[in-house]
Amino acid sequence: MMASNPKKTFVLLILYSVLLAGVARGGNFYQDVDITWGDGRGKILGDGNLLTLSLDRASGSGFQSKNQYLYGRFDVQLKLVPGDSAGTVATFYLSSQGSAHDEIDFEFLGNASGEPYTVHTNVYSQGKGGREQQFRMWFDPTADFHTYSVLWNPTHILFYVDGTPIREYRNREATTGVPFPTRQPMRVYASMWDAEEWATQGGRVKTDWSRAPFTASYKGLAASGCASQDVAACARSNGAWMYQELDATAQDRLQQVQKNYMIYNYCADTWRFKQGAPPECAATK
Repeated sequence: MMASNPKKTFVLLILYSVLLAGVARGGNFYQDVDITWGDGRGKILGDGNLLTLSLDRASGSGFQSKNQYLYGRFDVQLKLVPGDSAGTVATFYLSSQGSAHDEIDFEFLGNASGEPYTVHTNVYSQGKGGREQQFRMWFDPTADFHTYSVLWNPTHILFYVDGTPIREYRNREATTGVPFPTRQPMRVYASMWDAEEWATQGGRVKTDWSRAPFTASYKGLAASGCASQDVAACARSNGAWMYQELDATAQDRLQQVQKNYMIYNYCADTWRFKQGAPPECAATK
């Protein structure tokens, strides 16, 4: 039997540790993503630090990350479509594949000129979503770039806007039986697409296609997560995002945002859930 090579073993251990600690990518779309649809409507510009996704009547466009992750922190800076964006949806989300997929969504629902965007969030587990919370922003998201972030670890999912938490979704699987995303690696996705049948005021306001193409701009994509395909190994990851949670100050800010800017919470929708709210809504923290 040949003796093992200590140097090679050391290098392999280092690479494995990096995978568990988190692959951090950010800032260069040429390196980090593939434009997967849109027939040229998605464009990487300059030296790779800016990506635009466009929508016209024929098609939208989208990209996905080259890596997939099980837990991590994911940030992007996004400037939304100015003016009349009714019927359009820009997205930034994580998703696995298949009918029983997991998914963590930011969706940005356009509106008529002068009306505010709706920031729509949702969490899918084992193919079931319907866990929507919607917000207005405290700024104009079309005037400049703003940072939208997802933090995902085994105990909770956090949604941030410019570093301010707007939503926390906790893992209550042990007490409620509601599955939490802990088993399926996910890629990072973004898209620009046509949703005029429902996106703006329930579909009452349609897209003005004379204003096409509608373009959203992305920059500063940063993904730091466990890129190993070993679920058990990712559960032991030592990345900072594995232990991050909201302190008392952040919890206060979260409550203020939800009080002042939340416009829909599925847990409070008694018309939709006539027999009572879903079990994860009733669970105490």
